[in-house]
Amino acid sequence: MIQPPETIRVSKSRVSCDGSGDIPAALGHPRVFLEIDEHGYVDCGYCDRRFVLIGGAADTPDAAAKPDIASGASL
Repeated sequence: MIQPPETIRVSKSRVSCDGSGDIPAALGHPRVFLEIDEHGYVDCGYCDRRFVLIGGAADTPDAAAKPDIASGASL
């Protein structure tokens, strides 16, 4: 399994991702809104960035090793 390129810990279960981090937003991808479910994390379907809910089920040192979950994506 390939590790996700970036893991971001967040405090809210609804997050958005546009692929920009340290690059200009225009070079990212369309903004998507993601919902973190009972697993405690969600992956962006465009850039594979992983969002982990602080205090959630996946908020552990090995969060990057968990399988991909991109089903929470919506436009």
